[in-house]
Amino acid sequence: MRPPRESCARCGSRAAVELLILLVAACGYPQTPAPVASERVVNVYNWFDYIKPELLKAFTAQSGIAVHYDVFDSNNTLQAKLLTGHSGYDVVFPSGAYLNAMIPAGVFLTLDRSKLPNLTNLDPQLMRRLAAQDPGNEHAVIYTWGITGFAYDVEKIKARLPKDGSSSTDSWAMLFDPKFASRFADCGIGLYESPNVIVPSVMAWLGEQPNTEDLGVLKKAEDALLAARSNIRKIGTGSLVDDLASGELCVIIASNGDAMQAQERRRIAGNPAQIRFVLPREGAVLWFDVAAIPADAPHPQNAHRFINFLLDAQVAAQNSQAIHFPNGNLAAQPRMPPELANATIFPNEGSGPALIPELAKSEAYVRARTRVWTRFRTGQ
Repeated sequence: MRPPRESCARCGSRAAVELLILLVAACGYPQTPAPVASERVVNVYNWFDYIKPELLKAFTAQSGIAVHYDVFDSNNTLQAKLLTGHSGYDVVFPSGAYLNAMIPAGVFLTLDRSKLPNLTNLDPQLMRRLAAQDPGNEHAVIYTWGITGFAYDVEKIKARLPKDGSSSTDSWAMLFDPKFASRFADCGIGLYESPNVIVPSVMAWLGEQPNTEDLGVLKKAEDALLAARSNIRKIGTGSLVDDLASGELCVIIASNGDAMQAQERRRIAGNPAQIRFVLPREGAVLWFDVAAIPADAPHPQNAHRFINFLLDAQVAAQNSQAIHFPNGNLAAQPRMPPELANATIFPNEGSGPALIPELAKSEAYVRARTRVWTRFRTGQ
């Protein structure tokens, strides 16, 4: 979940599109693309500003395959194209929950592992986590990953904490407990338009099972969100990273990569104030952005070559350092700066906060959650 792209990149209601998934599944989806072997091209569809441009040129120089590169602004945009069929794309980059939702409709090609020798470079621990969204790891590989906690301006938050040390900064209470969050309302709290991340985070803070579809638990989350609403300055569809970096906000829901981007922007602007990233002790949403091949990809062989190129340890390291997100590539770790290393970010087994997988939800639950979010969004 790379929040600046799509307001947490997994935001909004997916009810209409999930209904389309059911219709596509009922009607069937073409499983055998018609390859055009003579074409030395691969058509790629990715998020804006989410790859080091020089790597596309390097792939072409190495393989002789030209890269036609398009960008999208939301998972919903990508999902609608894929479910309609005949998108013309060979490699796409959905988020894990959207991958999970579309797999039953047969939207994605089963990967040919014999054509992906660099697949062994991926971190087995993270791939086991991805299997919650892609059973058997059959359809996708990790492109980037992260954990959604929150980031804050150290100086501003410290100045507003109780002097008796009675409050800590490792809890979702920073955003959702009215008594605590009200201390930061004047310097600005920001949330992304991302109910599928924020609602489970609130549930975790309440001590509930974050991926439950129990409507009673959803009501508890709604009550907590409405109680917190007056302290929230911004529920954004744009980049809260810029707002944190500029000082417009002092605490935002964020992934590890967002905090790094905000700190880098401050450094460039000559602002020495520190930004800190926190994994709340109650639990945090673990997200993946993945590379997958549509079932009707026109150039599936070239798609495998492009994905295998991205899985090269040196390529993965270069890309992560350019876009400021970790890659899940175990072989790339010796080349990674500490702040992007898997071991630095990923909690040790048995320690640290619980990690909450993003899972697709039923159509009925998505509708109910959307109503909750609309009431929270409008404060009514």
